[in-house]
Amino acid sequence: MYVYDEYDQRIIEDRVKQFRDQTRRYLAGELSEEEFRPLRLQNGLYIQRFAPMLRVAVPYGQLTSRQTRMMAKIARDYDKGYAHISTRQNVQFNWPAVEDIPDILAELATVQMHAIQTSGNCLRNVTTDQFAGVAADEVIDPRPWCEIVRQWTTFHPEFAYLPRKFKIAVNGSTADRAAIEVHDIGLEPVHNETGELGFRVLVGGGLGRTPVVGAFINEFLPWQDLLSYLDAILRVYNRYGRRDNKYKARIKILVKALTPEVFAQKVDAEMEHLRGGQTTLTEAELDRVAKHFVDPDYKVLENQTTQLADLDKEHPGFARWRTRNTLAHKKPGYVAVTLSLKPTGVAPGDITDKQLDAVADLADRYSFGQLRTSHEQNIILADVEQSQLFTLWGELREGGFATPNIGLLTDIICCPGGDFCSLANAKSIPIAESIQRRFDDLDYLFDIGELDLNISGCMNACGHHHVGHIGILGVDKKGEEFYQVSLGGSASRDASLGKILGPSFAQEAMPDVISKLIDVYVEQRTEDERFIDTYQRIGIDLFKERVYAANH
Repeated sequence: MYVYDEYDQRIIEDRVKQFRDQTRRYLAGELSEEEFRPLRLQNGLYIQRFAPMLRVAVPYGQLTSRQTRMMAKIARDYDKGYAHISTRQNVQFNWPAVEDIPDILAELATVQMHAIQTSGNCLRNVTTDQFAGVAADEVIDPRPWCEIVRQWTTFHPEFAYLPRKFKIAVNGSTADRAAIEVHDIGLEPVHNETGELGFRVLVGGGLGRTPVVGAFINEFLPWQDLLSYLDAILRVYNRYGRRDNKYKARIKILVKALTPEVFAQKVDAEMEHLRGGQTTLTEAELDRVAKHFVDPDYKVLENQTTQLADLDKEHPGFARWRTRNTLAHKKPGYVAVTLSLKPTGVAPGDITDKQLDAVADLADRYSFGQLRTSHEQNIILADVEQSQLFTLWGELREGGFATPNIGLLTDIICCPGGDFCSLANAKSIPIAESIQRRFDDLDYLFDIGELDLNISGCMNACGHHHVGHIGILGVDKKGEEFYQVSLGGSASRDASLGKILGPSFAQEAMPDVISKLIDVYVEQRTEDERFIDTYQRIGIDLFKERVYAANH
């Protein structure tokens, strides 16, 4: 992974000193709340419902064990003993004191971390597939490209005051685990007929108040022009994006208003001025960044197919866990392992300081001292030897990380909701827990199969409810919390947005509503159909009929 040079380190340390003085002036009454607000947002500091929240940047989800131990220390020393993994692969602390933030940022800087550009109307954390660099279905490792974009965007003055926040994702695999189609910009490295490397470029995706699946406006952009083309997109957005209405300020509104074709023409016009200029990438620059993403010192191993099959027969729990929580690796004898942060009774994505320390130890022993965070709010050890899987499974069970539910109904994506967020209309975490408790029978969970259930506490859609196979949105009805359900969303390739089922439901009804939806699916599915497949085949009417018939 990328390692800071002296220049990087100095920039971050200088930023900490600057913010320390800004915070001192604010606490002394020399800066007003209004004056301090943009300064704190530039350093990842929000004021939530009950306390400040600090969002720490985890570029494209990659962490070292040393950085993870620092997260544990911060959770212990400055928070209430836990941290939260966000859907943009970042780490959030929900209870720090404002006066402690400069000290936290200073400690983060010692392990090459910061909270810059994790909030405000700027270019946010660049994200990618949590299995980048190791997945068996990977075509091109997207991490060097994520880092090139990250370095270009960080502290770029034109991108600090955009009309609205802006998100970029890169996918390098056959499957799209980076959800590029619902980002402001989605990038997919590809080879053309002659073997040259370039990018498919998508613009104008996004969720929130107006969910949109983006449009591909360039099917092959030469890699040398990547930053120039991104610059051209941002220039068009900065020039024509609306600043009079924050609800209509995202690039998706502009692309829709102009049409993707006209937007692409404006980008091409900007490229006339930028092509061949300072932002043109060179082999030397690509090599400089790519050298940070070489493979670790893998052993020459053979796949342990027979041995693992024998262990599966002997230990059904291990077999179940291995089916759901491991992914095929590009190297023989290795596997990528997902640590579930979704046991029943725990807020999805939450992890304690002790667990963070334990994960760091596991990364050192089993995965070259590195780990990843995922959009689904889980943690990944990307390079585990198959021969060590059974031993690791035992340790994960002790640590509370071995729930075999990855990709299943209880692997719920969930925003912090009304328990923390001042924007939320309703709580999210209790809904997640009530559904997990209803579906705590692992046999039934496995029978239901792959299903994405996403929960957001408000229209900002931090829980990505629009792209859940089942999506749940908290709404306010005359001061009371209700929940709107949508069906048929998907964030993977050929993404789709969920369709609202009908009138919203009271909190206590939600487990029954989900049960009735699942009953329809189980009755109607054909062999090997996932929930999303059955929904796409039969449509919404039967689901709607069953749910509302039972509620009247």
